[in-house]
Amino acid sequence: MLLDTLSVADVSIVLAIGFMVGLAKAGIHGTTLLSVPLLALLFGGKGSSGIMLPMLIAADIFAVYHYHRHANWRFLMKLFPPAIVGVILGTWLGESIDDALFVQIMAVIIFLSVGLMLWLEKRKSAVPDNHAFAIVTGVMGGFTTMVGNLAGSVMAVYLLSMRLPKNVFIGTAAWFFLVINLFKVPFHVFVWETINWETLQLDLIALPLIIAGVYTGIWLVKKISEAHYRWLVIVMTLVAAAALIPRSL
Repeated sequence: MLLDTLSVADVSIVLAIGFMVGLAKAGIHGTTLLSVPLLALLFGGKGSSGIMLPMLIAADIFAVYHYHRHANWRFLMKLFPPAIVGVILGTWLGESIDDALFVQIMAVIIFLSVGLMLWLEKRKSAVPDNHAFAIVTGVMGGFTTMVGNLAGSVMAVYLLSMRLPKNVFIGTAAWFFLVINLFKVPFHVFVWETINWETLQLDLIALPLIIAGVYTGIWLVKKISEAHYRWLVIVMTLVAAAALIPRSL
């Protein structure tokens, strides 16, 4: 049994990760990216992705329940098809990608994303809403979420670039990740075989902390102004990128 092999400290880390996942899905962006390296230390890159996915889905469900009315479906309909392509590419290439190289690439992408977001904040303008930008974002989002559950920053760049209000930002992201994460499940179960009854038992233990994280995040987001929320996303994205660097060395 997987649980029997874990120490009290290991289980405590998993519970903390569950809380961070809940916070992230409720709008405190970046905490999921901080939790990915922690889980990878315990279970390895590929194994941790299978443990993380049900946690993400559970948090997505609660986030969608709270923010579903705020989602912008015009953007979602542009993102879903290329994201599905990205998931399939990630499934196919994921087993052959070196973890360290992938993390290095992701760190560079996230730092560039922060640079773009800062540039947009200075200009006080939005990126033109065109299909090419949505296609690139969707493919990258699908690929990175399949390979490393690291698509949060990719989506943050797109949604902030559209200058969406905070609740629309969170609601749109919640629906996007719920749909795409559910789409990923069969690939994890039948292709990578990273989800099984033992991993689901571990996820179940983390469920109360995931729920607590979601509702803590909802409470915090209400306290943050629109302008400050945008800067929170930018700063947390930068912190998350910095957290990836030690994994790539």
